[in-house]
Amino acid sequence: MAQTRLQLLGPVQLFHGGEPVPIGGPGVRGLLALLALKPGKVVGVDEIIDALWGHDPPATARTIVHGNVSHLRRVLRDLDGPRILTTPPGYRLDVEPDRIDVHRARTLLDRASVATPEVAAALLAEALALWQGPALGGVPDSLRAPELEDLRLAVHGARVDADLELGRHAELIVELSPIVRADPRSERTAGQLMRALYHAGRRGDALELYRTVSRATLRTLGVEPGAELRWLHERVLNDDLPPLSRESSHLGAPLSRESGAAPSQLPGAVPSLAGRDEELAWLDGLVTRAEAGQTTIAVVTGTAGVGKSTLVVWWAHRVARRFPDGVLFASLRGFDPHHPPLEPAELLTQFLLGLGVETAKIPELLHERVALYRSLIAGRRMLVLLDDARTAEQVRPLLPPSARTMTVVTSRSRLDGLAVSNAAKQRVLGTLAPDDAVALIEELAGPASLNHALARLCGYLPLALRIAGARLSASTQRTAEELVDELGNERTRLAGLQVDGADDSVRAAFDVSFRGLPGEVAETFLQLGAVPGVMAGPHVLAAVGQIPVAEARRRLRALAAHNLIAETERDVFVPHDLVWLYLRELAEQELGDKERDEALGWTVRYYQAVADRARRRLGRVADPLDFSAWLADDAMPPLPGFAEAHDWFAAEWPNLLAVLDAAYAAGRHDDVWRLARLAHTYRVACPLLDEWTRMADLGVAAAEAAGDVAGQCWLRMARCEIALAFELPGFGLADAERAAELSAASADQRLRTSVDLHLGRALSRLGEHGKAIERLAEAVANAPDVTLRGQALSSCAQAEKRAGRLADAIAHQRAGLRIDRELGDDDQVVGSLDKLAELSLRAGDHEAAERYAWEAIDLAISREFVAREGTLRLTLGRVLRARGDIDGAREQLALSVRIYERVHPKLVGEVRTELADLQ
Repeated sequence: MAQTRLQLLGPVQLFHGGEPVPIGGPGVRGLLALLALKPGKVVGVDEIIDALWGHDPPATARTIVHGNVSHLRRVLRDLDGPRILTTPPGYRLDVEPDRIDVHRARTLLDRASVATPEVAAALLAEALALWQGPALGGVPDSLRAPELEDLRLAVHGARVDADLELGRHAELIVELSPIVRADPRSERTAGQLMRALYHAGRRGDALELYRTVSRATLRTLGVEPGAELRWLHERVLNDDLPPLSRESSHLGAPLSRESGAAPSQLPGAVPSLAGRDEELAWLDGLVTRAEAGQTTIAVVTGTAGVGKSTLVVWWAHRVARRFPDGVLFASLRGFDPHHPPLEPAELLTQFLLGLGVETAKIPELLHERVALYRSLIAGRRMLVLLDDARTAEQVRPLLPPSARTMTVVTSRSRLDGLAVSNAAKQRVLGTLAPDDAVALIEELAGPASLNHALARLCGYLPLALRIAGARLSASTQRTAEELVDELGNERTRLAGLQVDGADDSVRAAFDVSFRGLPGEVAETFLQLGAVPGVMAGPHVLAAVGQIPVAEARRRLRALAAHNLIAETERDVFVPHDLVWLYLRELAEQELGDKERDEALGWTVRYYQAVADRARRRLGRVADPLDFSAWLADDAMPPLPGFAEAHDWFAAEWPNLLAVLDAAYAAGRHDDVWRLARLAHTYRVACPLLDEWTRMADLGVAAAEAAGDVAGQCWLRMARCEIALAFELPGFGLADAERAAELSAASADQRLRTSVDLHLGRALSRLGEHGKAIERLAEAVANAPDVTLRGQALSSCAQAEKRAGRLADAIAHQRAGLRIDRELGDDDQVVGSLDKLAELSLRAGDHEAAERYAWEAIDLAISREFVAREGTLRLTLGRVLRARGDIDGAREQLALSVRIYERVHPKLVGEVRTELADLQ
């Protein structure tokens, strides 16, 4: 079966079975490249915009991205495998990494590192052949991925080393000579060419090459070549350069005899490392940079318990041979709950002793120790690991001056200062992939059917996974079922992730991070624990804390810098699942009842104000709720149009449900039904049965508990809307009739007209055509404004269609469409076009039906009305079938099935049956 593969190492292209697939212009190619660089991971919309347009995106950038995603989805629909999934706050490419040339090259490089020279040379040659020109060709100039060039250099250097081991010196001289002529400062390549020349019997040429490189570095950089090249020169001069072997590759100038044996201070490593392939490849790439003479400082950061030290120590054991002058290691105790952070003076003493300096000769003054330390390691090929740093200031005195020495720092804080002042490369370590997390548990406790559930409850956090594995392995009486039950309860989960006392727990690890926060940042962290939801932003925290949005953003970013939360895209901050549980506990322990209630109250007010603004961008509003004056404009996120409002609801939906639950539990019933009604507009545009039903049920219960008649009517109408949208039994008639009873005495004409609309629609769906048309005609006549009149016209048209009055139905639907267009309500326009397509099909006007359907589909795709698109594809399929285009009908119905499987799973059977009839 033909496979789909993606090319990034050259012009960005999509291939299916070896044939290129047209994908579009630079913007579309750039979008595909961004997603393919991180397969299986979410790429935020803001990140996409920054990459494609830099610091000057057009005002319509977000809309362009949505349109390009829709275009790519259409391209990928007929191919096997790759899919683009919407995963707030962005998109995720669901594809096997091995189908992407970049990830294939990394895999080949990893396999070559443990292979024999013959196999390694072949693997690396295969990897190099993946480059079909400069990487990321044909994408916008603002899109940069320098790591791809680093990867090419690493692959090429490793392949040359393998060929040197195999004695292919003549071929390498031909290959490497033009590279070194073009850039004589490329010291690693120059060293490889020197080896090839020497072992090919051209010792004089090897010495002349060194002189050429030396002149180039002196002229351009003002320094001599690095230690490794000088060592090679000395060996060639003495005519005693040994052949390269796997054991001797990457050797540099060894420590002098006076300094004693090379230090080796690494602590023990875990027997095996679960996952972390990308992070290991990143660290390996930095080693290559160090070997090329570039100053290399790496900072590995992440939340407590994510496995920073485990990763770095395991990796250091693997690459220690590439640092022949030794490895220095120190724990800086930056977040030790029992000891203060080590001072630089103490750490320098440890390192100087490791470098062979006698105790009596260690200087007293800090600056003298720094000077001696830097003198001893200058020009050396060493690895320095600084574990658990607290601040950049604690680290700076320990940074080596030599470009040949690589420094790796781990910290719970990001240490941004090192990136600014020392050009440090940063990597934030995330949790493990699910399969890797299970492997970690099984390493300690063996395989079990519930290990996947355990890993999920541990949030895939390595510390939690090790504790769970240790608890299982420590007692033969404790079963996995019991541990899953214990961790499944959010109230007892953190207590269950503890062994050997309070210090060995996930809670204790988080507590150390919290206790070290500055006062105002700690205050915001506590308030975050009182805010329901799964993510937070500066606007809601500003409302809760009664502070300016800019100040709330600063505090949240300070928390992100301490890796207690992560900024997944601009102004979206997400704690790890276990950090959320810790936050909830912390807020309950350290905030009073009044403080927590006030925080919930401000949270509810914030979401009511913003949801009201957002729903008015999505379409028509029938109810009288108005929260526009509750918050100032600068206290709310900007929502200038439909796309931004849609994105806000999509991203905030889990938070909205959490706020509704929390407010209901707190007895805020009026707040609950109002917020449920405000969010109803979004679900009309983007219906999902379970979530919509849950919200409406909660709203009805809250309105009844509050004794609010209007609230009961509006939320019962919402439930009727759900029944009609998903063709549920009874079609919502009971809710519509109850709303009619409740509203009979109301003076609110808008409410009564809306009730008539829903009751008429329910009656029509149940076949009570006469009663339905009568009710809907009253709604048309009595509608207090054009918005409700448009809705009444459309509903009346549907009732007339079911009654067989097609001419009346088409006339009313066209009148409704004119109002929809006048109001600029795209959701209603799409619905009206779909209805007109169906009416035209029934009336035998197939040409008009197809025209209406295609117009509706194009608009639905551009607005990402996924559920609407599924219905429209079904309509279009029926139209094409009526026109005799069976292949076209089959294609549209298949697309409809795919969409229905995601958004209408209970209705997909009907579409499948209709598709099967065409086979």
